[in-house]
Amino acid sequence: MAKPKTTEPASYETALEELEQLVARIESGQMPLEQLLIGYQRGAVLLAFCRERLEAVQDQIKVLDAGVIQTWAGE
Repeated sequence: MAKPKTTEPASYETALEELEQLVARIESGQMPLEQLLIGYQRGAVLLAFCRERLEAVQDQIKVLDAGVIQTWAGE
């Protein structure tokens, strides 16, 4: 049985892109069962990586805003 990729993504954006591609392949229904399991395991790793990055950014924003999360008023 092939092992899932264990390398950590270079960035949040890289992880998100790989995760989106992986989801598309899984949803296509064209992957053999063994590959589905490997894909699921890799997806779990990528999802955890993205969550950790987002939490780290949120923590930095809290510090910058003196503990108060500001509402984003994007233009």
